[in-house]
Parts: sequence; C-alpha cells; structure tokens
Amino acid sequence: MINPVRAIRFLLFAIIVAILLSAASISFVHSQTGETGGEGRLVLVADLTGAIGPATVRFVEKSIETANDRQAELLVLRINTPGGLVTSMRDMIEDIISAPLPVVGYVAPPGARAASAGTYIMYATHVAAMAPGTNIGAATPIQVGGLPSLPSPGEKEDEKKEGEGDGQVDQPPKDLMPGDPGKAKAVNDALAFIRSLAELRGRNVDWAEKAVRQAASLSAEEAREQRVVEILAADLDGLLQALDGRRVMVGKDERTLSTAGARIERLQPGVISELLAIITNPNVALILMMIGVYGLIFEFANPGSIGPGIIGVICLILGLYALNQLPLDYAGLALIILGLIFMTIEAFTPSFGVFGFGGITAFIIGATILIDTDIPAYQISWSVIAGMAILSGAILIVILGYVLRAARHPVRTGKAGITGQEAEVIDWSHGEGHVWLAGERWQAKSDDALKEGDKVLVQQLDGITLLVAREGAKA
Repeated sequence: MINPVRAIRFLLFAIIVAILLSAASISFVHSQTGETGGEGRLVLVADLTGAIGPATVRFVEKSIETANDRQAELLVLRINTPGGLVTSMRDMIEDIISAPLPVVGYVAPPGARAASAGTYIMYATHVAAMAPGTNIGAATPIQVGGLPSLPSPGEKEDEKKEGEGDGQVDQPPKDLMPGDPGKAKAVNDALAFIRSLAELRGRNVDWAEKAVRQAASLSAEEAREQRVVEILAADLDGLLQALDGRRVMVGKDERTLSTAGARIERLQPGVISELLAIITNPNVALILMMIGVYGLIFEFANPGSIGPGIIGVICLILGLYALNQLPLDYAGLALIILGLIFMTIEAFTPSFGVFGFGGITAFIIGATILIDTDIPAYQISWSVIAGMAILSGAILIVILGYVLRAARHPVRTGKAGITGQEAEVIDWSHGEGHVWLAGERWQAKSDDALKEGDKVLVQQLDGITLLVAREGAKA
C-alpha cells in the first residue's frame, strides 16, 4: 500500500524539480519586434534603469551574448541610473571592454541621468551619447559598498590650473584626504580606474577626475563640449544616424559602423533576470530568510507537516543566495544568525523569554548594519526591520503564553497526573474491584464500601493498582 505522506512529499519534490528545470531553460533576455528599419543590419537596445546591481550585471552579460549570437552591428545600453554597487559596476565594465562587438552608452530619455556608477559605465563604452535634457556625473557621494566617498567641498583640491596639460595626472594629490588614509585609498583607486577608462576611450581625463573628487556633473551639451561624450542625439534614430560611418576599436580591431536604417530591437530582462532583481533586494532577501527559518521551526515542531519545511528550505536558500550577491557587513550577518539561533532555542527550550528577547535584539541590531553600503536602493527598510521584529515578538509572546499556561496547569502524566482524578466504579467486591479512569479500566482498592457507579477519587498509585476513596475525601 502506498504511503500517502511519502506520495505527497514525492509529488512536491517533483514539482519543485520541474519548476527549476523550466526556469533554467528560460533565457535571461528576450527581444521585442523591431521599431524601425527593415531587413538588413540589426541594432539591439537594452535599457538599464534603476540602481546597478547583480541583476543588471546578468542582464548586460546576456545582452552582449545575444547581440553577438545574432550578429548585431552593435548593442546600445540606454542608461538611466542613480548609481549602484561598485562590484556590479566593475563586472559590467569588464563585460563591456571585452565585448566582441561595439557597445554604445546612451543616456536617455530626456530627464535621465548616468550618475555615480553610471559615469564609469559611460566612460567604458566604445561610444558615449546623451539625449538633450540628461546629465552625467557623480551626483551623490557613496560610501563603502558603492562608489568611494567623495571629499567635501571644503577639502583641499589639487592646485592644477584649468586647461593646463592634456588631462593626464601622474599621481593623485597627497593631501586629498588628510587624516583619513582609508578614505584616500578608496578615492585614489577610483581616480586611477576612471582615468584608465578615459585614456582607453580617448575621453576627457580632467573632468573624469573632477567627477570623482568633486562630484562634478555635466549637462548633455556640456558633456559633448568637454569630450566626455561623443554624440548628442534626441532619439535612437538620431543616434544611429550619428553613429553611421564612425570608426571604433573593438579589442585590437578597428570597425566602421554601418547603422543608417538599421533594424532596432529591444532586449527585455527574462524571467530569471527579473527573479534575480527581486530577490537581490535586501528587504526581500531578509524576509525570505525569516520565512525560511520559521518554516523550518514549524516543521521540526510538527514533524510530518511537509509543506512548511519545503517552503522554509527554498526560502532560506534563496535568501542566503541573495545576500551573498550583496555587500555584507559580516558582523551584522553574524548578529542576525545569532538572533535566529536564540529564537529557535526559545521555541524548543523555553527560557521564559531570555533567549527570545535576546534573539530579537540581536536580530534588529544585525539587520540595521547588514548591508555595507549607503546606496538607498540597497538599504534595508526600517519598516521591514520593525515588521520582522514585531512578528518575531508576537511569536515569542504566543510561545511564552503557552509555557506559562502549561506551568499553571496540574501535571497530567505519571503518578502526580493521576492523583486526585475522578474515576467511576465498574465492579466492586470485598474492598477491591475495577474503576474507569481516563478512558481505561484500572484495578483499584479502597477501605470504603463501594458499589458499581460510585464516583471515587484516586488517592495514589501503588504499582498498577489505584488506591481510591469515596468522592469528597481529601486526595
């Protein structure tokens, strides 16, 4: 005979495997139909909107692969970003520099910006273009985990005269960050990186340095005038017209672009990229991890319930994977893990709130310092932290209430659990007989004269025999 519990578990496992296999077969990107042009050369367009993170890296990587596989003339990255994670930015730049086809950076539509990490990405592209009404630059100083912190306006600048030299700076100024070696080291690294990109693409090195040191920003017109970008185009058609006939270096090879009248197709993130974008939100990652932990707690407390354990494992793995993609403060992660351990101990070994409230405190502190960056898009919301803390506190209160109620109730097992209980005489003769207690038939003795149907109280348990007395006697 088939065990129904095992059958359900096997069915759930099969469904999960089928979902994972289906997800693995889905492309990271898919294309929409062409906007302009007919048969002929193909230009693919990928929109980079919002903060730069792990999902953006995957999308760009797959977009480059797709463009190369389809023998596109070039790939256009249409950029509108406030910045993002430095690790993700560097991964994207590596993909762009090593791309087997030209990659064009295009800040659009009007009102868009390429700030912070977006500035580096624009400098890395083979051709940089902007739409009117857009801007480029390090708009917001970002600390550890994102782009390096910038000096405040009052800090001493390099006293190099404007327009002097060709923009090459031999060494970063030594007095850039007085009294803060760590900050100076990060900024100097950023300066060297953006200078190398500017030199690679033949763009304005001086302004690149100001973008890092002074958080300088430029409008589209100013960017073209100062050789930060090459093209000013109102739309994609104008961009392709401006690109037609332009020569670019792709690796060691020089290519002449032929884009006039090319067919345009837009690349959209696939299911996997969308899923990655969702779970790498630190708020979602933290919630998934908490669901996973509580699911496992419920499963261990109620063996055989199946569902909570499976859901818990999946959510916990997804949460931990997402956190692994983000810049973590490991002290914060350690405090969160410690808090979860304490809350688990409280659930299985009640300590009247000592472990539970200690775990909640550790969890709150850890969550506030978990993500090591000042980028708003990658900060854990206080509302999420408060919600998780309130949920954990509510669960703890329920557990404590159960423990306190159990402590006030009389013992229900062993001799102490039987003593004082009421039983009913089934048969009686010569001071002994049988009584009915707790759904069972017991052998009993008594000094009282009893008869069938009498109510008695258990005085004590002698081996497997109950010593009873007529109801009303003291236990």
